[in-house]
Amino acid sequence: MLRFVRILFARRATLIAENLFLRKQLALFQERKVKPRRTTASARLILITLGRWFDWRDALVIVKPNTFLKWHRIGFRMFWRWKSRRRGRPPLPKNLRPTWGEERIANELLLKLGIRISPRTVRKSLDRDRPRGRTGTQRWSTFVRNHAKAIVACDFLISVTASFRILYVFVAMEVGSRRVLHCNVTDHPTAEWTIQQFREFLAFEHPYRFVIHDRDSIFSTALDGELRKCSGLQCERRRRIHFANA
Repeated sequence: MLRFVRILFARRATLIAENLFLRKQLALFQERKVKPRRTTASARLILITLGRWFDWRDALVIVKPNTFLKWHRIGFRMFWRWKSRRRGRPPLPKNLRPTWGEERIANELLLKLGIRISPRTVRKSLDRDRPRGRTGTQRWSTFVRNHAKAIVACDFLISVTASFRILYVFVAMEVGSRRVLHCNVTDHPTAEWTIQQFREFLAFEHPYRFVIHDRDSIFSTALDGELRKCSGLQCERRRRIHFANA
């Protein structure tokens, strides 16, 4: 009974959307004129939205199907531009940015102390006094090169469908051979779902010892603990993973 009611309402919604689609196109025609008025951005958005409810190819009159698909691509680019907008703290104003570079330091020494040195000499002194920030004996690139066949890199990428639905694609790749070990798609990624993905391709005996992932909340500490307990893997949290340069 519920399925019948659902089908009934779905058919009614499809019929309403098709009627509105046709009426919107008729409204673009002027009286006793052959060519329609130029479409606006709001009219294109309404037509694209209504076209999701039924097969619009038989009801489209004012433009060619390729033009209608072009509107859709433009809307997709605008949506992706909005989705990829810059976030975080605003940039520092130019009047507050530090401007003490090598050349200015050399000029100040010459003007106030009468010491003439080259900006290159100042740069060498700055590089020598700058803390290196590395206390280990092995570089990260050396570690990856030595253990590439035992490292699995994983991350999520975003794919936007034709109906502007956001899907999250999980990809796990072996660093040594660049071979994709596992991939799956979901519209609501969680830590539990991600743990299940690891279980699917690490269920059998494998040579992997390390997992690299970013610091997203999906890769929680519970996920790292589950991987250590089930597969004996060590997890490394990196700020960013580049599959092409792993």
